[in-house]
Amino acid sequence: MRSALKVAVAVLLLLGAAYLFVFPARTYLAQRQQISLEEHTVSVLQAANAKLASEKAALQDNSTIERLARQDYGLVKPGQQAYMVLPAPPVRGARHVAKSPVPHKPWYSQLEFWDHL
Repeated sequence: MRSALKVAVAVLLLLGAAYLFVFPARTYLAQRQQISLEEHTVSVLQAANAKLASEKAALQDNSTIERLARQDYGLVKPGQQAYMVLPAPPVRGARHVAKSPVPHKPWYSQLEFWDHL
């Protein structure tokens, strides 16, 4: 009877030690991992901010704005004419071969065990 009481006290002490030390240590390690992940996210965002700041500085220059207006929006200065090159028209004698649609198979037909039933 006395040895059973000692075993029970030892088990309770062991469980108490686990509760006091193991669970907080696991939480600490999880928090350290989360902090590392967040620090990486911050560094990526800082790099993106630096890139956007350089783009903002480049957009303060009138020549850059003019280049982007011509390139992206097809704008021209007053007195200039804009030209657009269109794709070639299709040849009249050529036949257009339409692809047949791929037949739709149900999702369960891709499972391997259907072949063995």
